Amino acid sequence: MIEVKELTKIYGKKDAAFKALDNVSLVIENKSTVSIIGKSGSGKSTLMHIMSGLDEPTNGTVVIDDVDIFKMKEKKIDSFRSSEMSFVFQSFFVEANATCYQNVMLPLEIAKIGITKRKKMVMEALKAVDLQDKVNAKASTLSGGQKQRLAVARAIVNKPSILFADEPTGNLDSTNGDKIIDLLFGLNKSLGCTLIIVTHDPDIAKKTSMRISIKDGKIEGIEKGPK
Repeated sequence: MIEVKELTKIYGKKDAAFKALDNVSLVIENKSTVSIIGKSGSGKSTLMHIMSGLDEPTNGTVVIDDVDIFKMKEKKIDSFRSSEMSFVFQSFFVEANATCYQNVMLPLEIAKIGITKRKKMVMEALKAVDLQDKVNAKASTLSGGQKQRLAVARAIVNKPSILFADEPTGNLDSTNGDKIIDLLFGLNKSLGCTLIIVTHDPDIAKKTSMRISIKDGKIEGIEKGPK
């Protein structure tokens, strides 16, 4: 469970101060699918960054499974994030000159997983996104949709409990975008992970079991959808 309590985030100081989040509170159940929806500049990505510990709030707390992440030391937060969370972004952030295998292996290498186990985990992740036939292909040779699937494989290789996706279809056409969304929802079921999608697309939001609408840093409303 993710409990967000009275989060406020202010960037800048004095006359240049900008309140990106304004006293935001919410609760996200484990294994749910969640969309954070709003226009550009509404605060939705800031909320995701703070929930995941990538950014710190000016005020407020984030408690994940009874752990207050901002009471941890920085190294502990990094370790917690790498073991419990993964991220998929609008820009694919894959290493163009590395193979698909090497791209997906990177988080396991950082986590110091043994070579034999590492290989098995990489192949499972590539199979989950239907890229097992591209294992030795360089990322630079992939289409946009394939690059995003590769980014998803890298995100799920360590079987995270929380998967954050920030505008994951923003650089894709509608056909490939639909495939990525179907893939993410499928992984929510097969991995049993909590899926949190930041989006401005109402059609994506309609598919989630919880919809958080945000405007000018404040929550406009929280709706429950299909489970």
